Amino acid sequence: MDIHSTAIVDPQAELAEDVSVGPYSVINSDVRIDKETRIDSHVLIDSGTIIGKKCRIHKGAILGTPPQDLKFGGEKTLLRIGDNTTIREYASLNRGTKWRGETIIGKNCFIMMYAHVAHDCLIGDNVILANSVNLAGHIEIGDYVIIGGVVPVHQFVKIGAHSIIGGGFRVQKDVCPFTMVAGYPLKTVGLNLVGLKRRGFPEKTITILSQVYKIMFRSKLNTSQAVERIKSEIELIPEVKEILDFIQKSERGIIK
Repeated sequence: MDIHSTAIVDPQAELAEDVSVGPYSVINSDVRIDKETRIDSHVLIDSGTIIGKKCRIHKGAILGTPPQDLKFGGEKTLLRIGDNTTIREYASLNRGTKWRGETIIGKNCFIMMYAHVAHDCLIGDNVILANSVNLAGHIEIGDYVIIGGVVPVHQFVKIGAHSIIGGGFRVQKDVCPFTMVAGYPLKTVGLNLVGLKRRGFPEKTITILSQVYKIMFRSKLNTSQAVERIKSEIELIPEVKEILDFIQKSERGIIK
């Protein structure tokens, strides 16, 4: 274990043998950090934080601090960070409230400078949050989502897997899986074709998703009518079922 002489590590924190901790970092009690994780200088890791293997926490990041929620009563909650996740300088991640009990960051995520993840967020694997993304509480983000810089996301919003959100736009409703959203007001502008091809989606799947996109976002049908037409005309492959299930469960409504 490589702990700098100026770092403060509580005796009740659990660090794997090969974890490194940089100058002036503070690790409080009830923290668990797994193998090959590197903590740079001036990092604060507060109680209730669990960090996986091979993570990299850059200078000035603040992890596991109490939620910014007036209803929070000091209950014991968690922040979980999956393996191979990178958190860049001055990002801040709060732990959960009793609503979920934990804030969860998946594996292989990349959270860039000054990003904020509020209480009870649920972030999937391989997610990228660019600089100064601000997530309010209770947000759910699927796998392989990319959110551009300086994007605020409203509380309780759900962002479907493999979608991408352009930088600088406010997200106030749910974002369907596999789509790109941008503009003022925010709207769905296409499929995330580049992402789907990079991740090896078959051409047939992309063609079917393109048909779904045209019905849902380019026809004059409302959402309910579009859903019925998709069910009757489109092959219900797993990806189409994922979209339909996402829409059915949406409470805030989807961005059209």
